Amino acid sequence: MIHTIDLRSDTVTKPTPEMLQAMFAAPVGDDVYGEDPTVNALEEKTAAMFGMEAGLFCPSGTMTNQIAIKVHTQPLTEIICDVTAHIHQYEGGGIAFNSAASTALVHGERGKMTPQQVEENIRPLDNIHFPETRLVALENSCNKGGGSFYTLQEIAAISEVCKRHHLSLHLDGARVFNALAASGDAAKDYGLYFDSISVCLSKGLGAPVGSVLLGGKDFIKRARKIRKVMGGGMRQAGYLAAACLYALDHHVDRLQEDHRKAKELEQALQQASYVDYVMPVETNIVIFKLNDSFRDDSFVQALAKQNIVAASFGPQMIRFVTHLDITEDMHQHLLQVLAAMNKEQVEV
Repeated sequence: MIHTIDLRSDTVTKPTPEMLQAMFAAPVGDDVYGEDPTVNALEEKTAAMFGMEAGLFCPSGTMTNQIAIKVHTQPLTEIICDVTAHIHQYEGGGIAFNSAASTALVHGERGKMTPQQVEENIRPLDNIHFPETRLVALENSCNKGGGSFYTLQEIAAISEVCKRHHLSLHLDGARVFNALAASGDAAKDYGLYFDSISVCLSKGLGAPVGSVLLGGKDFIKRARKIRKVMGGGMRQAGYLAAACLYALDHHVDRLQEDHRKAKELEQALQQASYVDYVMPVETNIVIFKLNDSFRDDSFVQALAKQNIVAASFGPQMIRFVTHLDITEDMHQHLLQVLAAMNKEQVEV
């Protein structure tokens, strides 16, 4: 029997039995007082992994991003990011609400900006009509870019522009481990270039909750204050942090399996008569456009009849995300369903 195949996101995963055991066994304390040993261990481990001084455990990647932006900016300053960036598209207008900052939006290639594009969007300091450029934010991997990613070499080039113009550089690392698995780069080298990093553990790594914000000790001290103001000061959070620690120890290497399945989905969709095009697949995200033989809502309904859950990602656009809850049997069933749809079109 094939259970429900949920491809909406890699956020839908459930803790594995072993992860639950680690959670129940975790020693805990009051994290607002800095007394939760498991939270402290997670913050120290993640910071060391990425070559940063300190970390701060938060409920979500949105919170870690918004805290970082708040610490890096002041009202009347500006953030350079890609027009498809999560901090701009999917964080509820938080940049304006929390930080009273504005955004300079760059039309990069599948979510990725070039050093030249960054430089071209830096505001002149001597013109009072413009906000002051203060921060550059990258996303790795790029959600709306179909899982595209920056290599360390590309990051280094943008970092050089930031340093030359005295700008801070932040990473929205929502799926940073997928990017690292695909690029082969070392996480520790990220600390050479970024002033702050948001590391999400509830997507590809399968933890139920949690992201860690990384930076220098003074930066994290200020970030801890902002977390409290935003309502993110949790108490016995070690039960959640234990799941994240387990994910770091056991779920990083297996990401290549998700990437392999995504690549096989790409190949199947490229052969499908109802697909217009598929974005190049590099990690665990598959984005494709349907042609006129299928409406996106009809396509989603047709999948649902086969116990497959997916969601539209824009007009005629569909996104699949592979993750650790998609078993090999589920994956093979999905491939069979996609192939069968070539013969059983739904009338528009």
